[in-house]
Amino acid sequence: MAQELEIKLTLHPQQIPLAVAWLLQQAGASKGACKRLVNTYYDTPGNELNGQRIALRLRQAGGRIIQTLKTQGEFVNGAHKRNEWEWEVPGPNVQLGLLADTPLADNVNLARLAPVFETNFERQVIMLAGGSSVIEVAVDIGEIIANGHSRALCEVEFELKSGNPDSLLIWAQKLAQQCPVFLNLVSKAEQGYFLADESMATARVIESDDESGGENAGESAGEATASLNRLLQYLSQSWLKQQSVNMKSLNLGALAQLAARSDMDQPWSELVEQLQGGTKVSDLLQQPLLGQIQLAMLRQIADQQGAN
Repeated sequence: MAQELEIKLTLHPQQIPLAVAWLLQQAGASKGACKRLVNTYYDTPGNELNGQRIALRLRQAGGRIIQTLKTQGEFVNGAHKRNEWEWEVPGPNVQLGLLADTPLADNVNLARLAPVFETNFERQVIMLAGGSSVIEVAVDIGEIIANGHSRALCEVEFELKSGNPDSLLIWAQKLAQQCPVFLNLVSKAEQGYFLADESMATARVIESDDESGGENAGESAGEATASLNRLLQYLSQSWLKQQSVNMKSLNLGALAQLAARSDMDQPWSELVEQLQGGTKVSDLLQQPLLGQIQLAMLRQIADQQGAN
């Protein structure tokens, strides 16, 4: 088992050439392979894996087939931290024996596993080496396919290979200064489940543990973090479901204070005005406003936690 730490940004397809060009211009950048990846995700008829926040896939990359199991993990300063098991397998079928020492072993009838959806895309890898950190950037362009329907996929992922985890947020913030990005909490697997069974996914994707809200909530660092996490979750839900954001359930007072401490008070006011007017996140993907605000506020929280 390994741990994966990554930040995922969604981009408008027109922004990808600019993002790739800028990344390759950076000191310590090297262009890696470009591969076609074909991924099939498996679950039981009752979607038991999704219910346990576990994703199981087979990936075909060239002549290799990789079986991967991931847990949802946790969200830390903009990054997803997950447990991951990975094996190279000889053929296009799930190897059940490899799952014996994973969280699936005692909780799911593995014999009932079947394909649910696919995520197929071209991946361009760019390595960034600087200071004490090495980061793998994956630029993914393709589609998610389920039940005869498809959904576009356009992402840039920063994954920490070694070094300081803070470098992920730093690089994401640098990219946000070059082209519009959206910090997206929705994984490829969650998008696939949503497309495969929208009614099921609506109830399960990106649930929030924070039930606080309202203008009169306190202003402690913990509540600022909870308010920001709730905002990020709501934005991701809006993007996934193509709905407007329910701003009434957010602690706008705490968020405004956090934006001010992040030197983003005016951009924040502009963003709130658009979202309260019913603008969807997908309509903001060509504006730099959204990603810059998300990442600046996360950086403020991370710096504050570091200072403490």
